[in-house]
Amino acid sequence: MHPMLTIAVKAARRAGSIINRASQNLERLTVTRKAHSDFVSEVDGAAEEAIIKTLLDAYPDHSILAEESGNSGDASKSEYQWIIDPLDGTTNFLHGFPKYGVSIALLHRGVLSQAVVYDPVMDELFTASRGGGAFLNDHRIRVTKRTQLGESLIGTGFPFRDFTHMEAYLAMFKDVIPRTAGIRRPGSAALDLAYVAAGRYDGFWEMGLAPWDMAAGCLLILEAGGMVSDLEGNEHFLKSGQVVAGNPKIFVQLLQIIAPHLTEQLIAENRPTARQVK
Repeated sequence: MHPMLTIAVKAARRAGSIINRASQNLERLTVTRKAHSDFVSEVDGAAEEAIIKTLLDAYPDHSILAEESGNSGDASKSEYQWIIDPLDGTTNFLHGFPKYGVSIALLHRGVLSQAVVYDPVMDELFTASRGGGAFLNDHRIRVTKRTQLGESLIGTGFPFRDFTHMEAYLAMFKDVIPRTAGIRRPGSAALDLAYVAAGRYDGFWEMGLAPWDMAAGCLLILEAGGMVSDLEGNEHFLKSGQVVAGNPKIFVQLLQIIAPHLTEQLIAENRPTARQVK
């Protein structure tokens, strides 16, 4: 295992221990509402603190992008940036719904290089290093080999913070449903993406995500032989927050169903580099 991945795993397990302990006393937690349907608990903060301390103890010069504490360290001076979600699926966690996880990814010169997604409930550890494959609890994982969308199980996530694109999303949803074997929405994008890598889903799509929701999961899929893009099939997914993923055959079919429902606004958001040039 790559030394940086080893440290990330250590950080994820420490966060998982904090989360598991807190899950025994949910009624005692202090919870704050960041925005509509967007909650944060003291557990998110404690888990994030443990992750950042573990990473910076090992690599004090690295920069951090974390959900609760934002940016720290000078990203312009460091080749390395850790992207952290200490508890992806906070709403599930607060309701005792056992689908949530820790997500840690490392960018090296802007390229995804290490990934950890840890499910503390199931004690499932998904890991990947660029060029080294993807693993679940040290066993190699691969995306599925299904070729027919009609036989496929597809994951998604409903808009919950920003409802700007609700109509476009519902139109996509309406078109995907009859063409698949089923759609699932457990509520943790990090775990959903890990499930694509592990072959539990054949494909996935969502919009309105943050980099920390998806960075680790996207590298897992790529290293498991799958494909990841934004809604147009381009590589801007970390910036746009829009993602389509799957095994190569299902990925293409999902993109084709989604394409007719792309609004001008969605396309503009899908092309952040073009927007920045203007």
